[in-house]
Amino acid sequence: MPELPEVETVRRGLEPVMTGKRILNADVRREGLRWPFPERMAERLTGARVLGLRRRSKYILGDLDTGETVLLHLGMSGRVLISGAQIGEFHHAHPAPEKHDHVVLDFEGGARVTLNDPRRFGAMDLFTTGTGELHPLIAALGPEPLGNAFNEEYLVARLKGRNTPIKSALLDQRVVAGLGNIYVCEALYRARIHPARKAGRISSARIASLVPIIRDVLNEAIAAGGSSLRDYRQADGELGYFQHTFRVYDREGHPCKTPECQGKIARIVQSGRSSFYCPRCQR
Repeated sequence: MPELPEVETVRRGLEPVMTGKRILNADVRREGLRWPFPERMAERLTGARVLGLRRRSKYILGDLDTGETVLLHLGMSGRVLISGAQIGEFHHAHPAPEKHDHVVLDFEGGARVTLNDPRRFGAMDLFTTGTGELHPLIAALGPEPLGNAFNEEYLVARLKGRNTPIKSALLDQRVVAGLGNIYVCEALYRARIHPARKAGRISSARIASLVPIIRDVLNEAIAAGGSSLRDYRQADGELGYFQHTFRVYDREGHPCKTPECQGKIARIVQSGRSSFYCPRCQR
């Protein structure tokens, strides 16, 4: 599933194509994805102008001049592709329709935005602008890891006394929004914290050190266009490249990248997810 850097990369790719532009036609080709689409979604989108695009956790939010906001979640395999628009030095012509093109938005100026989702685990919804924090998919989310509300004092207080493994605690979207398996593994490696350590037994200083480390990992991943594993591509169809700089994720059996460490990356399974770490560096 795309994590925060991948979603932010897609948002940035869509922004110059969608912001300020009117949707001339919305073609909704099925009744829903993971959940049913809202009533009359095509009618409500057609004619609306996109005022701006935001991101909340792993959701892209588009504010419309109709007083509504469209919510998009990519799910496990969702992709948003741009065609008919100039992106950088290249013009992307409209491709032939594909089987899993479920929502197609045609914008003034000729750009087309297509939601393609083979597994149909994605989601789209419409709600009244300004009520997003009450939306059932957003209401319980914790602070954004790149925002001011996510700081050392907050994280230390939030994890104090918790008997949950630190990796599970950081994946809890109620603690911090948008973090996923890849970037938590990478952050814990940089912090030299074992993923199975109980969060409440880690010193406040080490917990506090995670905040700037998490931000660094996310910012580096965004700058690289995210990590392309399996289905993910950027909105212009290009791959992300952060996977080429992984230090632990998906490197089981390979040498640790810490200078002078002779350990090898190991893997354990936590709550059905693989955790990668260095047994020598991470305690």
